[in-house]
Amino acid sequence: MLHNWPIKSVQDGAGKVVSMREQKRILHNGLKLLAITFLVSCGNPVNPPPPKYTAENPPAEKPTPAAPKPPAPPPAPKTSLDELQTGKPAAASPLKDVGFNFDSAALSEAARTTLRSNADWLKANATARIQIEGHCDERGAADYNMALGAKRAQSAMDYLATLGVAANRMSTISYGEEIPVCKEKTEACWAQNRRARFVITAAK
Repeated sequence: MLHNWPIKSVQDGAGKVVSMREQKRILHNGLKLLAITFLVSCGNPVNPPPPKYTAENPPAEKPTPAAPKPPAPPPAPKTSLDELQTGKPAAASPLKDVGFNFDSAALSEAARTTLRSNADWLKANATARIQIEGHCDERGAADYNMALGAKRAQSAMDYLATLGVAANRMSTISYGEEIPVCKEKTEACWAQNRRARFVITAAK
């Protein structure tokens, strides 16, 4: 036998009769709304404030960019021997050759004028070093011409030293008659081969 139990009711603030079932529903909805509000208020803010750095919590250092690679050094200047081996002439030099008379290592006035100009360039470019090559024409014995080429290179270096070029910036070498710039058997051609040539070496 079913019993129809009476549903208890109360009056709300406005005097309306509200059943207990209705009260539970209202209470349940209120709790759900309160829970949603709490979750939203505890969530992460959209734009959090920037961190505060202290001595104990310093900011992370940015990585230092890699230093650029130094440019490749210029190619070494070519000596007369390099030219002979490769078959290619060297680039034009600011230092000019000086010529010599036949079978002589003495400096002519024209040679001294050229050497003074070369000395001015060397003093203006204080880090440059040079190698002075001594050359001869084909006449005479090979060993004699090798010695004569050495005397010509030395004569040019000694004069540059009197003009203020430091001796430790210069060196000499003799090629004798081995590397002519002209191969015709004429006096004009032989005169071109009797020379001291100046090769600028890498600066130190």
